Amino acid sequence: MKPLEDVRIIAVEQYGAGPFGSMHLADLGAEVIKIEEPRSGGDVGRYVPPYGEGEDSLFFETFNRNKRSLSLDLSTDAGRRVFEDLVKVSDVVYSNLRGDVPKKIGITYDDLKHLNPAIVCCSLTGFGMTGPRSHEPGYDYVLQGLAGWMDLTGEPDGPPTKSGLSLVDYSGGFVAAISLLAGLHAARRDGVGMDCDVSLYDTAIGLLTYPATWHLNAGFEPARTRHSAHPSLVPFQAFQASDGWFIVGCAKEKFWARLASVVGRPEWAEPASGYGSFADRARNKDTLLPLLEDIFRRRTVDEWLADLYAASIPCGPINNVEQAMREEHTMARGLRVTTEHPRFGTVEQLASPVRVGSEPPEYRRAPFRNEDFDLVVREIAGYDDAAVAELRAGGAFGPETPAPEAAPAAGEAEAASR
Repeated sequence: MKPLEDVRIIAVEQYGAGPFGSMHLADLGAEVIKIEEPRSGGDVGRYVPPYGEGEDSLFFETFNRNKRSLSLDLSTDAGRRVFEDLVKVSDVVYSNLRGDVPKKIGITYDDLKHLNPAIVCCSLTGFGMTGPRSHEPGYDYVLQGLAGWMDLTGEPDGPPTKSGLSLVDYSGGFVAAISLLAGLHAARRDGVGMDCDVSLYDTAIGLLTYPATWHLNAGFEPARTRHSAHPSLVPFQAFQASDGWFIVGCAKEKFWARLASVVGRPEWAEPASGYGSFADRARNKDTLLPLLEDIFRRRTVDEWLADLYAASIPCGPINNVEQAMREEHTMARGLRVTTEHPRFGTVEQLASPVRVGSEPPEYRRAPFRNEDFDLVVREIAGYDDAAVAELRAGGAFGPETPAPEAAPAAGEAEAASR
């Protein structure tokens, strides 16, 4: 069995952060039933441009592989009945909504424990379910500013800068997955479920790590550093070669001694040079760094990296996305995988970095909206034709529930090889 093959998750989720977290659980074998609101066309991620067609996009494919989809209107009594019957036979209700919404729509543990005392209700919200901002929507860009990240990022004389990736969203998804698994473990041990109140704000603040500790205990005032330099280790930053940029990091004194030799200045490793220790280099960085920059500009990136790798000094190129995808190590680790999609053909995307055991995960394309209607409603919930007709008449599946799109040929639905 796959690691999470005995776990069923009802996911009231959309866009990026929530689906990112549950996708890794689905990759590990969890049955993730994605609830999509039919009146609005389901997960908004289906319509994110520029690479999309109809109700499917490459954005949606990125975050929703290995999941199932059911169109369900939770605002109707009939839709609520279906949801509650699914709660009875599931392990987790997972959501990413505004902080005040889980209680409003009745998907917290107190709302559901009478149906399943062991149900775990994991809510990933922007700001949490308590506090003065709990009613606010949380978006990665806003949170990077609010949590101090942007003030720390960029050149010292430039504007505050957002990370090139939505790291609050993605980190929040990972934190939610960890919380969900911890809650599930406790629920199976004790027979009692719980709420997991996870927020993007908490995640972003938590990732301030040691700069926050330094500030709280020693009055440290974080500041942006030139060329992405480490705040205390010198040198540990980006340097410009004659044809591009690369990174060199001396996190230990032995690396500095080796670097001094590689750049032709072995005397810099001696105490008398003024650069022989961490403290010396930090104190004299305004003198040392221009000297290093002048030396590094004399040769190409590849020429420097060849010598640095040979000396076992931490270093690396600054790749663009294309180069990162072509990296030999990317290929060796099996990080590029494919799925087959009736609309997009072969879709190449990234493997989950979560590794459990020696068996590689299988990857199945993201579902069409409501594609798994029969599986979820008839097989899992156990409704017969009469019950389905009654629920449909009550608006459970939306005013005009589209018929599930034709499934692909047998081989296409299966995960493709790495």
